[in-house]
Amino acid sequence: MFREGKSVSKYPLRLVYAKSTFGENPEFKMGVSVSKKYFKKAVDRNYFKRVLRETYRLNKQVLRENLIEPYSFMLLYQTKDRLSYEEINQKTIELFEKFHLQIKPKEEQ
Repeated sequence: MFREGKSVSKYPLRLVYAKSTFGENPEFKMGVSVSKKYFKKAVDRNYFKRVLRETYRLNKQVLRENLIEPYSFMLLYQTKDRLSYEEINQKTIELFEKFHLQIKPKEEQ
């Protein structure tokens, strides 16, 4: 996915995505990652992974809108800054909207 996929960023988040085919009927699959480079302690990495999963869960309808084909996603937290939940939630929404703007012209053709 990282080689063939594309990405979109909204500081400090990055969304890597690729079209995929699934055996069943899911629209997309999502993974999250927080770098050990920025957070040495597992408890800190796990906290931000939980926050990313929760913001995804609450805002997946924004990501799901207008998707025609199935996608695989990887959501990455790429900074050592400790943003609050509200800031990460807002950035997640902006990132998902930016994703739609990036794929929209390609799907209309």
